[in-house]
Amino acid sequence: MSEDYSGLTQLGQATPQPVSPDKARLERVANPHDALNYVVRFTCPEFTSLCPLTGQPDFAHIVVDYVPGAWIVESKSLKLYLTSFRNHGAFHEACSIAIARRLVGLLDPVWLRIGAYWYPRGGIPIDVFWQTGAPPEGAWIPGQDVPSYRGRG
Repeated sequence: MSEDYSGLTQLGQATPQPVSPDKARLERVANPHDALNYVVRFTCPEFTSLCPLTGQPDFAHIVVDYVPGAWIVESKSLKLYLTSFRNHGAFHEACSIAIARRLVGLLDPVWLRIGAYWYPRGGIPIDVFWQTGAPPEGAWIPGQDVPSYRGRG
């Protein structure tokens, strides 16, 4: 089976870091197994963004699981998209849901969930969870198994 990757603009070449999530280009490719309900997981253990009020950095461990439909996300474009939040000011909830909704809009997956495990801000960790609905029957959905708080001790 020959795949057409001619529409990809970032893979296989030097690509500048997007200046913001809105400027980042997420790309997709055809799902090579679109008749199967299987799970794709992306883990970003060093996600960063900025507090929109203080400009101080915020850190999170982001886990995105999805069951693809006709499309899968091209991973280099996802990496660039996620790192584009580095200089973006938004609250934890806004960043987390924006990532999930952007992926849903691009991919139209069978199912998607995000677990965003934010490190403490002001002594309180904030974890954000969202999913598109119930996962498809018969798909193996592993637990995310990320502790909600990973402080000392």
